[in-house]
Amino acid sequence: MTVATLRAVGGKAETDVAFANPTGPGNSTAATGADSIRLPYVSRALPDTERNRVRGAADAAALRIRHHDERVHAAILPAEPLARQVYDAIEQARCEIYGSRHMLGMRANLERKLVTDLQEAGAGRMTTRDDMPAPLALSLLAREAMTGEPPPRQAGQALDAWRDALTPEAKAALAALAAHQGDQQAFAHATRRLLGACNLTEALEPDSEADDQGEDAETEDDAEDTPGGEEEERPQESADEQNPGFPSAQSDEPDSVEGEQEGEEQEDGGAEEAAGETRGRENEAADEAIGGYKAFTTAFDEEAEAEALCDPEELTRLRQQLDQQLASMQGLISRLAHRLQRRLMAQQQRAWEFDQEDGILDAARLARVVVNPTLTLSYKIEREADFRDTVVTLLIDNSGSMRGRPITVAAMCGDILARTLERCAVKVEVLGFTTRAWKGGMSRERWIAAGRPPEPGRLNDLRHIIYKSADTPWRRARRNLGLMLREGLLKENIDGEALLWAWKRLRRRAEHRRILMVISDGAPVDDSTFSANPSSYLEDHLRRVIARIESSADTELVAIGIGHDVTRYYRSSVTINNAEELGGTMMQKLTELFSPAR
Repeated sequence: MTVATLRAVGGKAETDVAFANPTGPGNSTAATGADSIRLPYVSRALPDTERNRVRGAADAAALRIRHHDERVHAAILPAEPLARQVYDAIEQARCEIYGSRHMLGMRANLERKLVTDLQEAGAGRMTTRDDMPAPLALSLLAREAMTGEPPPRQAGQALDAWRDALTPEAKAALAALAAHQGDQQAFAHATRRLLGACNLTEALEPDSEADDQGEDAETEDDAEDTPGGEEEERPQESADEQNPGFPSAQSDEPDSVEGEQEGEEQEDGGAEEAAGETRGRENEAADEAIGGYKAFTTAFDEEAEAEALCDPEELTRLRQQLDQQLASMQGLISRLAHRLQRRLMAQQQRAWEFDQEDGILDAARLARVVVNPTLTLSYKIEREADFRDTVVTLLIDNSGSMRGRPITVAAMCGDILARTLERCAVKVEVLGFTTRAWKGGMSRERWIAAGRPPEPGRLNDLRHIIYKSADTPWRRARRNLGLMLREGLLKENIDGEALLWAWKRLRRRAEHRRILMVISDGAPVDDSTFSANPSSYLEDHLRRVIARIESSADTELVAIGIGHDVTRYYRSSVTINNAEELGGTMMQKLTELFSPAR
């Protein structure tokens, strides 16, 4: 019935529908593809919570199919990853609010889904603006503007902090969202204005925007059949002039749109610096609650996929080199990995409660039922396992002091960990952090050119590396882990910003439980920053970041120090003196984290 309703409302009878754990934001959200929908998993017992979850997810997916045009959506898709997430979340909110405006039952399902999403995200425990991710906060504010109703009480105090921080431009953009929720193109322009007002992306060219809005005004004028249509149009044009819009891209593909935007930015002064400054505003806003830490410039910082830093042939050779190293440790680490896997699988076993008055007929009681159908306690129900879906992020120090055996062992452990946990349906993300240059790079050169102002903050170019994202299967990412063995990759380490970056990525995940494991062999080190700031500048920032993560209720932070005492930084940590101990120690810490007692 749910599948049939989804296809009927969506208007596509050929839509393929499956039930599996989704990857979207919230366990009650469906994963929507071009011709396929993945709804949340349901057990045979189908309790009310699962029934409500799957109904809400199905309704949300159906409304997106019916009211969403991917070509319009992709035309002005922002280039920044965070801005893209907000852009997509607000569009999903539009589809749900506008599509359910005349269907009370569907609206009730979607409201229950929203409450479930907020509870699973822990929104009620969030108190400050930095606690609540931008996609969640801005989509809630967009829903509030479109419906004119307050958000659910489960949204918590953090949403109030977001609302209080809105600029007049952002409030005007929210009002435009409410006014244009039936017009996806105008709605998308208003969304981009909101993203620009929140410093999540760069504004587009005003000239092109004026052309687009002229076309929108003509469309609205054609639709007006009453004599007062022209008078009603003039205030709208005036409002649009005050809130510049955005150009329409001709390409149907997001990648080509990004290419056009990057070309325009390069003509205006360089895409790399513009993107870096945008990321810098995000980082600075997040760091305000942590302390006075700052970077002199973020124009040259880099977040890159591992395959983008090395040609395919060399990456294959490095992976072969890693496989040779793995052969010597395969036995020990594999035994530990199997032990961890058995522990995890034992917690995921199905359990049944027998002698129930309703549920699934118990086959062992079948003869009794045949003899006397009036007998009770002949049914069984499936008990939900006490195993919450989990994501683990492994953040590896890629500094020069890790060169040699430590980085090789860390790469091997990341490989084994990803394979083991993937078999247990636990998502794993493997990240690395270093700098692009020794002793400052372009950031230091810009500081020198500016006359060496005192206490400039961080003076090096960051390089954050994604070896394996949480949603990428191990078989597709296995080659990337060999990049850690590349000569010249390992330079200096600025741990505080790397930890904050990994944590922000982790918090955007939909899983109930989030574990962040850090592998490092020393305190933050960057000679250029040390030379122009207090000697404890980087270390103090690291301590503040750790304190902030450890005080949050949505992340478990664990650290392993190689030859370096990390217990003075991290509450949950262990120090090993030999890199060969890393595999066993890492598996032991994870086994403790997944202990049923927790």
